[in-house]
Amino acid sequence: MNVPLLGKATLLTVTLAVMLVGWLGLVIPILPGLVIIWLAGVVYGILSGFNTAGWIILGLMTLLMLAGSLIDNVIMGASARQKGASWLAIGVALILGVAGSLLLPPFGGLILALAGIFAVEFYRLRDWRKALDSTKSMALGCGWAVIIRAGMGGLMIGLWILWAFVLS
Repeated sequence: MNVPLLGKATLLTVTLAVMLVGWLGLVIPILPGLVIIWLAGVVYGILSGFNTAGWIILGLMTLLMLAGSLIDNVIMGASARQKGASWLAIGVALILGVAGSLLLPPFGGLILALAGIFAVEFYRLRDWRKALDSTKSMALGCGWAVIIRAGMGGLMIGLWILWAFVLS
């Protein structure tokens, strides 16, 4: 599809703005940032037309979005598991994290996940220090997950810039 010059500039500006909002959503957990960045790329491709490079880049962006959407749960759980947290506690934390994200955004998911792992581990071990160690480890994993997802989001935006400005 051939977009007029003014329309192309507007499309590029709006797409980049939406992607930056999504990227900010990775640091401040209000929005599903990677999904927003990916959707902006999809809409850009639909409106500007896909060439071979566009399909390849959208494929890479899709892989990054899917991996990044799962990685925080894996990193948080693995980090807590290293400190001895039970699978039950990790499962409860993940369920409460999802519920908290839906019911109490922006920080409800993190707060409920950490409270959940602490409660289960305290009940299981009867030792608040060990429960706190698991909780701290999950929080540290959450911090690393934010950094990794922000990097993935930046990479997705960089791929789109390559597609929009170099390969078009």
